[in-house]
Amino acid sequence: PEDGTPVKFPIIARRVDAWNQYEAAVGSIYLRRTENGGVQALNTTCPHAGCAIDYRGETRKFFCPCHNSSFKLDGSLLEVKSPSPRGMDGLDVEIRGNGEVWVRYQNFQTGTAVKHAIS
Repeated sequence: PEDGTPVKFPIIARRVDAWNQYEAAVGSIYLRRTENGGVQALNTTCPHAGCAIDYRGETRKFFCPCHNSSFKLDGSLLEVKSPSPRGMDGLDVEIRGNGEVWVRYQNFQTGTAVKHAIS
């Protein structure tokens, strides 16, 4: 939406299990339009303990119900004394010529102040 309200999208990947091939959800992201007309992508996994972060439209904030961590609309920490050691993990975004939004999805180590990608 033009007003920057985040929208949640599942991340679907092709899996192979012995002889079977199938598609399955491997995570999710929030996408939101920024003030300068760009797009921001945030991983929905809380950097504290790996719980799923919710968006609360009435307060326009992100919230992790596991340990009450709150995040601003841009994914940064809302409180200095938050249980989360860092803000929500941003992801690389590319907007292609035909208006498609491509996101480099990856997960990051939880429980650390520094963002480390998990291979």
